[in-house]
Amino acid sequence: MCGMNIVEIMTLGFLSEEPLCGYRLRKKMEQLQGYARAFSDGTLHSVTGKFVEAGYLGESFKVVNGRRLREFHLEQAGRDKLIDELSNADGYMLTDITKWSVVMSFLSVIPDEEKRREVLRRRLAVLDGDARRMYSDGEGSIDNDKLTDKYRIAITAIHDAEIEAEYKWLEKELGE
Repeated sequence: MCGMNIVEIMTLGFLSEEPLCGYRLRKKMEQLQGYARAFSDGTLHSVTGKFVEAGYLGESFKVVNGRRLREFHLEQAGRDKLIDELSNADGYMLTDITKWSVVMSFLSVIPDEEKRREVLRRRLAVLDGDARRMYSDGEGSIDNDKLTDKYRIAITAIHDAEIEAEYKWLEKELGE
């Protein structure tokens, strides 16, 4: 199972693309995941501090418009950590759509095509499972055709359409 949370993965992922100051890094995170959660400066400061100390990130300081700006860049150890985390994504990183969208956003960082395909196959296996059943009677999943509440029927239809679109893309991408 992935040992990093989505804030940590996004930190390394966005910094794999270019050096960024904390403000721009947070804005990129909000663009990708802000609909699902808020990101505080304190959370990001904690992660970047921990990653600088671990040698995953380097930092430099420059003056822009009279203000001291702290900019982060990804070190090779950070790239290696990100590749390892993405390559071994499983559990909630594959089953939770908000976490999966973060993993998938940075899959291109993995240099080995076959390792990327292995991650996609694991996600496809999730979709082949019980992913379409969203509701339970407390003892087991309720088949979607047994739902009677119109709002639950609607959210299930939307959910199923998303799964179907992703499933088709995964099959095409994997050639399966």
